[in-house]
Amino acid sequence: MQPITRRHALAAGVGTLVLPGTAADAASRPHKPAPAAPEPVDVVVVGAGLAGLTAAAELVAAGHTVVVLEARDRVGGRTLNHPLGHGKIVEVGGQWVGPGQDRVLARIKRLGLRTFKTYTHGQQVLDYRGTISHFTGLIPPLPEPDAGDFEQLLGKVIALQATVPLSSPWTAPGAASLDGQTLETYMLANSDTEGARFLFTLATRAVFAAEPRDLSLLHAMFYLNSGNGILNLTSTAGGAQDARIVGGSQLISERMAARLGDRVVLSAPVRALAQGSRRVTVTTDRGSWRAQRAIVAIAPALAGRIAYQPALPALRDQLTQRLPQGSAIKFEAVYPTPFWRTRGLNGYSNSDTEPVGFTYDNSPPDGSPGVLLGFVTGSAARRLGRLGAAARRQAVLGSFKRLFGPRATRPALLIEHNWSNEPWTRGCYAGYLAPGVWSDYGPALRAPVGRVHWAGTETSEVFCGYMDGAVRSGERAAAEVHRAL
Repeated sequence: MQPITRRHALAAGVGTLVLPGTAADAASRPHKPAPAAPEPVDVVVVGAGLAGLTAAAELVAAGHTVVVLEARDRVGGRTLNHPLGHGKIVEVGGQWVGPGQDRVLARIKRLGLRTFKTYTHGQQVLDYRGTISHFTGLIPPLPEPDAGDFEQLLGKVIALQATVPLSSPWTAPGAASLDGQTLETYMLANSDTEGARFLFTLATRAVFAAEPRDLSLLHAMFYLNSGNGILNLTSTAGGAQDARIVGGSQLISERMAARLGDRVVLSAPVRALAQGSRRVTVTTDRGSWRAQRAIVAIAPALAGRIAYQPALPALRDQLTQRLPQGSAIKFEAVYPTPFWRTRGLNGYSNSDTEPVGFTYDNSPPDGSPGVLLGFVTGSAARRLGRLGAAARRQAVLGSFKRLFGPRATRPALLIEHNWSNEPWTRGCYAGYLAPGVWSDYGPALRAPVGRVHWAGTETSEVFCGYMDGAVRSGERAAAEVHRAL
């Protein structure tokens, strides 16, 4: 591959992200004509992300008629590929799969896609208290007594997460106490050192795209248990960040949508959903559809913005008011080569200095061009998002320089994607529950409301918040509907 240049990048559209749903992007894509009158189908699916498309594929395979209504002018939801030119891409949304994520891995195989390992050869970088050091292994080295303090805190979390049942977290031993405090409260009560609290907070931001103060302790323990534990969710090789999809994660949705054909209708945001004794009617900007059942496969925060008739039960409606999305911005610096590899580094880092908290080598499978991925999450993302574009660029490249040296300040381009700005996402990675929500509203998360069923990664019992959880939720919702038809 030729070295990538700004001219090549700009020709490929890199660095000039057009938010889905804007007129400039929508005008370039063909759409299925809007129906003149409501079209009868067995099932209407709201959302063409991994959950919605999985549900639709399962129902079509079972012999049902389906339409998938998507607000964006693309499929994929919170997965999105961005071109680098020369047929290469980077993922600006969800991207990793790993052991135990059996349902998404099965879907990948069924669609003829392949995976490749995240680059992990070499040392990692720790930026802590003004000092840069290199290390190997999962846990960054801390001085004593901080290291021992973190180890005992980690042990308590591992023991506690295993006590939370995935199907009904509100029934866990001591659930009321766990749900009555934040993860930060627990951290402060069970650790004493600055280093232990730094690593634990950084791990929280990496896993949840939120602050420890944002999360119910019960929710945090459910989520960790759902993903096979905190060690798995923070691991690369052999863990949740083990591998990526050749060609990018959005290909999963694109191939499912291609098989569904004109059953998928884009640029059709659902505004209203009315249900009666025999059918539901779903109204969009492009027309209406009637069905026997509906699956709403979008984040709860967005599902709550649809006008329901009759109104949703208070428990379900108030649940959607209490499930905010995380805050995450991905920055991808593109270089001719992954220069950090020649220095014996694998691109992974941890930092206590804003804005970038952690990085990965996000280069294509052949390592060309070199891509350094930096995450800005939680409150740092909210602060950085208030700055202008030039200030954001300067701050992020300052982080890359501190972590990987002066060469990191000269990328051919810097790609930025802030999911909180997307009108049909409003944040990533997923929704999270604050104190008290599981206890009072938990049973309403997955329970159908009449003829309306719920999907989306937030509703999954296993790998909640991950692509695998989205696929599982689609399979579950499809099975519910199939039994009801």
